[in-house]
Amino acid sequence: MFESLSDRLSTSLKKVTGQARLTEENIQDTLREVRLALLEADVALPAAKSFVDAVKQRAVGQEVASSLSPGQEFLKIVQDELEAVIGGENPGLNLAVQPPAVILVAGLQGAGKTTSVAKLARYIKGELKKSVLVVSADVYRPAAIKQLETLASEVQVEFFPSTTDQKPVSIAEAAIDHARKKHLDVVIVDTAGRLHVDTDMMDEIQQLHASITPAETLFVVDAMTGQDAANTAKSFNDALPLTGVVLTKADADTRGGAALSVRTITGKPIKFMGVGEKVAALELFHPERIASRILGMGDMMSLIEEAERKIDRKKADKLVRKIKKGKRFDLEDFRDQLQQMNNMGGITSMLDKMPGMSNLSQMAQQQVDNKVFSQMEAIINSMTPGERRNPDVLNGSRKRRITQGSGTNIQDLNRLLKQHKQMQKMMKKMGKKGGLQNMMRGLGGAMPPGGGAFPGR
Repeated sequence: MFESLSDRLSTSLKKVTGQARLTEENIQDTLREVRLALLEADVALPAAKSFVDAVKQRAVGQEVASSLSPGQEFLKIVQDELEAVIGGENPGLNLAVQPPAVILVAGLQGAGKTTSVAKLARYIKGELKKSVLVVSADVYRPAAIKQLETLASEVQVEFFPSTTDQKPVSIAEAAIDHARKKHLDVVIVDTAGRLHVDTDMMDEIQQLHASITPAETLFVVDAMTGQDAANTAKSFNDALPLTGVVLTKADADTRGGAALSVRTITGKPIKFMGVGEKVAALELFHPERIASRILGMGDMMSLIEEAERKIDRKKADKLVRKIKKGKRFDLEDFRDQLQQMNNMGGITSMLDKMPGMSNLSQMAQQQVDNKVFSQMEAIINSMTPGERRNPDVLNGSRKRRITQGSGTNIQDLNRLLKQHKQMQKMMKKMGKKGGLQNMMRGLGGAMPPGGGAFPGR
């Protein structure tokens, strides 16, 4: 997300951050380019104007003039104002009410509401340690009810059944009553997708809201709709007392205009960001980290938190002990590393969050086919335990058996073995003095010019 905006802003800001002295003239030129970059990223005009005016007011004042490094101070002002436009600190979910706390989820047709309900349920159960019941009040689409039931089973939360001949208010009230009797903590109510111009449908959701008085009323909006995302959010906000926004398909939106517009136009915070189709692909929205990512400064905090959640600590510790004892890094270890990287969203997701690596992330995205990681895992799985521990025994007939079993070819297998050798050398260096430094140097050596070390190339 934000690739095109990040590129444009980085280019514009480079011209001014290196200046020993800032003048109103060079600030004006940069701000003009910044404004164009925002508008090209599909940021709504009021949001772009508000941002540029705020930066200009601070930049031409004493704040920059008195700084020892005016260019860097200007960049800090841009970052501060980006954070303010996106929304300040994320207040999170307010579930401190008499249980069950009710969350009403609304949005346009096709915005990804039902999937977002499942993602929220998984987050609340896993991160907040609360019991969750989900229910569909979409009486217009039987498939939506079935979809939610399937997703509820996947994320392992309770599902309350409903049918298309019931009234949405009756469904929601029955689900809340059921949750109360079973002492469940949270009820998430999925609603039918509706157009903001559909008066009858908007009346229906207003009645539903009035009858269940939810602790949170979240508006789900597709980031790909750009400026329209902010405009539809405003329409829903006029009809319902929204408490926050869930921005879906953020991983597919290279412009980022919706994220920068929604807060300015609605006054409501973006609380979550959907970053993929999987039920685990939901992130808390941190404005300060997003601002840092837009300006090409990375997002190490999110990367560290993701690593803490998703890396198998026992496997990692076991590998470290093994390498320290001087034992070989075998193909079973290599498979574990591929799985860990996949859990972290792949190499492009990791590079995107590392400072100064956003351009490399884009290059990796063009060169890495994530399916290759699955292919590599399939090849390793087709080997015997003995072959995985000692790949030197692989002769022609063994290789043919492995490639036939994994649906690959000899070139794929040889490429995997070559990459394993490179990783083995890197791990050997890591086991010696100055482990991390040597590991990073080894990683650089494993990536020859032209991206040859990326799988599939």
